[in-house]
Amino acid sequence: MRTGRFILTGAPGAGKTAVVRQLELEGFGVVEEAATDVIALEQAKGVAEPWTDPGFIDRIVALQRQRRLAASGEVQFHDRSAFCTEALATFLGHPLSDPLRTEIEELKRSGFYDRRVFFVRLMGFIEATAARRIGLEDARRFEAVHERTYRAHGFELVSIDPGSVIDRVAAIRRCVEVPLP
Repeated sequence: MRTGRFILTGAPGAGKTAVVRQLELEGFGVVEEAATDVIALEQAKGVAEPWTDPGFIDRIVALQRQRRLAASGEVQFHDRSAFCTEALATFLGHPLSDPLRTEIEELKRSGFYDRRVFFVRLMGFIEATAARRIGLEDARRFEAVHERTYRAHGFELVSIDPGSVIDRVAAIRRCVEVPLP
C-alpha cells in the first residue's frame, strides 16, 4: 500500500467534504477543513461575516496547522491546506500574513504534501449554508484562484470531475494506487 499526504481542494460547494467523509469511512486518515469551523465559531460569538477581518486568515492557519500536526494514518487526505488559505486571502483581498507565509514556506521546504493535489471540480450548483454564502459565479472565480495558487507553488492538479461520491473516491484511489476493499 502506498503512503502519503494528499490535499483535496476546490471551490466551496464542490463536494470535497462528502469525498473526505467517504475516504474516512474507508479507513483513511483525514484532516478536517479549518475555515468552516473558524467561521462557525466566530458566528456563534456574534460575528456575522468573520471573513471580513484580516485576522480571520491567521485563525485558519493556526487551526490547520494544529490539525495537520495531529494527523495520523499512512495515507492521509487533507480537506484543504495552507495553500487554500492563500487562495482565500487572495480572493478576499487580504494581504498574506506572516503566519501564513511561514506555514507555506515550512510545507514547501519539508515536502509535507504529495505534489499531486486532488482538485474537486464544481458540480454546477451551490447549496448555501451559514458558512457558505457564495454564488456559483463567485465559486467559479474562487476555483480559478485556487488553481492559479496551487500551480504557482508547483503542484500537479489532478482533476476530480463532477460525479457521484463513489466515482470521485474511486478516481482518487486509482491515482494513489490504493486498491478497493
